[in-house]
Amino acid sequence: MDARLDPLRALGLKLGDAHVIRNAGAVVTDDVRQSLAASRELAGTTAVVLLAHSDCKAHGGDDEVARAVVRNGVGRVREALPGLEVSGAFYDVASGRVSGL
Repeated sequence: MDARLDPLRALGLKLGDAHVIRNAGAVVTDDVRQSLAASRELAGTTAVVLLAHSDCKAHGGDDEVARAVVRNGVGRVREALPGLEVSGAFYDVASGRVSGL
C-alpha cells in the first residue's frame, strides 16, 4: 500500500508480468486469499510473492514484525491454495533492495 514502493520494479518485473494486490501491512486477509484464488483460476497464476517493506507504519515501523507477518502469510496462502509457488520477500525502503526472509 505504501507509495514509496513500486513492487514491479522492486521484483525486476514490468507492467503486465504480475497481478499486484496491495494492502496495509502485507497481511493475508480473506480478501487477499480470494483475489489470489481468482488470479489462479482466471489467469493461470502459478507463483505468488508476498512483499513487506521496512518502516511499515502498519507494524509500528518494526521490521521484524513485518517479516513475521509475511512468513505467516506465506503459510496461510500455501494452506489455502495448494499448488501455488509461494515465497516471501522484504524491501528495504532506504536502499531499494529486496531480500528473502
